[in-house]
Amino acid sequence: MGVATTTSYDRRASASLFSRLRTAGGQADPFPIYAELLARGEVIPAPWGGTVVTGFAACDQVLRSRQWLEPDREWRERQGPGTRWNAPSSREMSHTLAALNPPDHTRARRAAGTFDRAAMERIGHDVSRATDHLLDAFTERIRDGEADFSELVCEELPVATVGDWLGLPKADWPRLRELTHDQVFAQELLPSASQLALSDAATAELRTYFMELVRERRAHPGDDPVTRWIRTWDEIETDQDKADEAVYYLVLFVLLAALETTATLLSTMTLRLVESPERWDMIADNPDLVPGFVEETLRYDAPTHVISRIAAQDSVLGGIEVRRDEMVHLLVGAAHRDPARHSDPDRFDPARAPGHLAFSGGIHYCLGAPLARLEAQTLLHQVIRRLPRLTLVRTPSMAPRVAFRRLLNLDVAVA
Repeated sequence: MGVATTTSYDRRASASLFSRLRTAGGQADPFPIYAELLARGEVIPAPWGGTVVTGFAACDQVLRSRQWLEPDREWRERQGPGTRWNAPSSREMSHTLAALNPPDHTRARRAAGTFDRAAMERIGHDVSRATDHLLDAFTERIRDGEADFSELVCEELPVATVGDWLGLPKADWPRLRELTHDQVFAQELLPSASQLALSDAATAELRTYFMELVRERRAHPGDDPVTRWIRTWDEIETDQDKADEAVYYLVLFVLLAALETTATLLSTMTLRLVESPERWDMIADNPDLVPGFVEETLRYDAPTHVISRIAAQDSVLGGIEVRRDEMVHLLVGAAHRDPARHSDPDRFDPARAPGHLAFSGGIHYCLGAPLARLEAQTLLHQVIRRLPRLTLVRTPSMAPRVAFRRLLNLDVAVA
């Protein structure tokens, strides 16, 4: 992994930078702060313990290497009672696919399956239909002068997509969307006690809802992913209660991953479009740039800015010693602006060669990446085809988060 070196480190200055990330201004525009952190080195000690990684090459190395693990159930238990890692919501998340290490991860990932071409074609028709419907409603609302594109479209398309796919009652979609916004605090960088309490309550409600869903699908099988996962886990696990719980954890993971980050991708992508008339005209005149526009959005301001891993053994990363069981926080939001990886990194360029870690990497590369890309590309194609050019009415507000970005509004009007 390299040789440790002696580096100068100003803990107070670094602590001040991270404190700024937690302010409204820092959450609205964290990138100048990231640049200051990156200038201190691509790997630096975290003020609260552990290590922070801001360089693209080092982040990529950690994500691809088996020497770095997820903070799984056993690791969280070792942190002791009273820590954020032993909050009920954190313990619950430790059973989901995103927090598993091999061999548990290998088994759960195989059971989950993949979005193959046939599945994506079927889902694609649903995404296109849902997008049409949402843009119809948005067109009606924009006639009043302005409308919140995030609320009317970006928040609705992911829940419509995954809700239809999983066969969830439409009446339940608004509540499930609200619960995901609260639950995500368990996965934040440094959640407060009040944020963890929100996550704990949301997680408990989601568990009740989805365990009942699994029991209902077992009693009344259908042609849907939940039913297929039940059959798959019945072949793996002889204990029916354990099989049902495994299916529950998979459904929970799919919902959280599909709703929260995809909604942020859609709203951030649309923000990049409407804040610049030149960009709108460029994409409208050259629809072939749509995939590149989506990828550049993922680089420029990814839905997830922090990914955490644990050292499987004593290591040296970027000249910094990392002890076994210590956590490294990968600031991929900073890594995407690393000038060693991208020239002129603060410029939004849809023609740029793709290169980002927004979907993680290695064995934990995002299972739903094809679906997120499908939704984003479908929406962007239809927006530039169906709508008159839109303009940003006011700067969006941001949710009080560091790791998981979320625009609270995207108010637009016809240009």
